[in-house]
Amino acid sequence: KCSFFLRVGQCELTEKCCEALASALRSKSSLLIELDLSDNDLQDSGVKLLSAGLGDSHCKLEILRLSGCRVTEEGCSSLASALRSNPSHLRELDLSYNHPGDSGVKLLSAVLEDPSCKLEKLNVDHSGECRTRPGLQKCKCVCRFLINNTINTMLWLYSRDCCDECGFLHCV
Repeated sequence: KCSFFLRVGQCELTEKCCEALASALRSKSSLLIELDLSDNDLQDSGVKLLSAGLGDSHCKLEILRLSGCRVTEEGCSSLASALRSNPSHLRELDLSYNHPGDSGVKLLSAVLEDPSCKLEKLNVDHSGECRTRPGLQKCKCVCRFLINNTINTMLWLYSRDCCDECGFLHCV
């Protein structure tokens, strides 16, 4: 099987996109192994929706980057719960430039102690900076990309690459 990566950092995605992404993660035919949603305004509500997909036994995601997505203790709790439900695939979780608080870090660290957990890298460092980015929903085409079978194995989207109508890369 072919696996693919989805990198949609700085694309002004919001929590509204996370339900479609979670649905894609729950799909038996999902080939997504790396998802980078960094610097999007997902907040805890989006991470909670995304966690529903992460916790599903069909989810094969190995790397999840949520740097600068305005995640707090509540979002960390959702992620920890998802990792306990489906501990066998995620190897890397990047929550840098968020606000997990001590209790959020403790919840995620406790998951690392589970012998069935494959998580090797957990990044919660923010170097004293806070990032917030308000956003607009721009994921209709991206979610179509995830759901449809395609030969593309890698997709990179950044704010300057997105078209105004749909947020999708001009030259995919």
